[in-house]
Amino acid sequence: MNHFQEKLRPMLAALAAGGLAAAILSGCGDSKADAAPAASQGAPITAAVVIEKQITETQEFSGRLEAIERVQIRSRVGGYITSLNFQPGGKVKKGQVLFVIDPRPFQAEANRAEAAAVSARAKADLAKLELARAEKLLADKAIAQREYDERAAGLKELDANARAASAQYETARLNLSYTQVTAPVDGRVGKAEITLGNLIDPSAVLTTMVSDDKIYASFDGDESTYLSVAANAHAGHPVKVRVGLASETGYPHEGQLEFVDNQLDVRSGAVRMRAVFANSDNLLVPGLFARVQLETSANNKARANAILINDQAISTDQSRKFVYVIDAASKAEYRQVTLGATAEGLRVVRSGLKPGEKIVVNGLQRVHPGAPLSAQLVTMDGKSADAKVATADAKGN
Repeated sequence: MNHFQEKLRPMLAALAAGGLAAAILSGCGDSKADAAPAASQGAPITAAVVIEKQITETQEFSGRLEAIERVQIRSRVGGYITSLNFQPGGKVKKGQVLFVIDPRPFQAEANRAEAAAVSARAKADLAKLELARAEKLLADKAIAQREYDERAAGLKELDANARAASAQYETARLNLSYTQVTAPVDGRVGKAEITLGNLIDPSAVLTTMVSDDKIYASFDGDESTYLSVAANAHAGHPVKVRVGLASETGYPHEGQLEFVDNQLDVRSGAVRMRAVFANSDNLLVPGLFARVQLETSANNKARANAILINDQAISTDQSRKFVYVIDAASKAEYRQVTLGATAEGLRVVRSGLKPGEKIVVNGLQRVHPGAPLSAQLVTMDGKSADAKVATADAKGN
C-alpha cells in the first residue's frame, strides 16, 4: 500500500494543480462576462452638440392664396346672348369682349332718343330767337311785359326739355354699349354661367374673373409675430415673406408683407396678415393651400447670434418644454428651455442651453433624468440626424 500511495501522489498533485488553474480561468472568464454588461448599461441614443450661429429668425404659418382682384361679370342690360368670345378657363385682357347681347333693340332706342333730343334742341333754339326779338319789341314798348315774361319762361322750359332728351339719348347710348360685356381686368376667366341663345335679365351673373399677375397669401399670425413685424409693416418698411405649395420643397416664392390688421381676435389671439407675390409663371392659383414663412427679425435685416437645436430633441412636460443634456458622467440631465422661432430648419432656444453642450436628439423614450447614456454623436442638422437616427433605433430595439 505504501508503494502504491507513493506512485499515486504525483498524479493527485497534477490533478489538483489542473483544477486550481481551471478555477482561476473560470473566475477570470466570469469577471469579463460581468464587465461586458456593465459597459453596455447606458441607453443607446443619438446626441448632437448645441450650435450657435448668426440667423435671420422666421415664423411659419399655414395660409391660403387669394386673388388680388376677383370680379363677377354681370350683365347691365337684359336680352338674348348672341355671342361668347372666350375659352372658359383661359386668359383674357382688359377690355376684351366676352359676351354680346343682341344690340338691335338698344340701337333702335338710341336712334329714337337721338331724334327726340335733336327735336327738343331745335324747339329750344327757336324759343331763344323769339325771346331775342321780344326783347327788342319790349324796348320799343311794342309788347307787354307779361308777354315777354311768358316767352322767357317758355325758353327755360324748352331748354330743360332739350337737356332731358339729351340725357335720355346718353342713357340709350350707354345701354347700347352694355350689350358688349368686356373684361374689367387682365386675368383668367371662369366657365360661362349663361350659354349662347339664352334670354337674360339685367344683373345676371355671366362668369367670374380673377387677376393672376400678382396674388395674395393670407394667414393668421400670433401675438408675438404681430409685435415683431407690425411696426415695420405699418411704417411701410419691407418685410420679407416666402411661400411654398404642397407639392414644393421649401419656400421658393418670395414676396413682401402687404397688410397687417389693426387688431387681434380676442377669442383666438390671432391677427390677420397678407403678403403679395409676383405670379408671372401663374403657378400660384387662388384657393391653394400655402406654407408661409415670415421673417420676424427686427427690420428684417438683423442677423443675431442664436442657439439652435433640432425640434426632435424637444419634449413637453405639461406646459413646459425641456431637453435632456448629457453631462460629464454621460448621464441624462433634465433641462427646461424657452423656445423661439425657427431658422434654417432648426429651433431657436432663448434660454436653458449653452453652445457646445450635448443633448439627446433621438431615443428619448429610453431616457429619464440621471440615466446613463451610450451616445452616438451626429450633427444637429435635421436631415443628417434623421439618417443616423434610424440606425440607432434599430440597434437599440
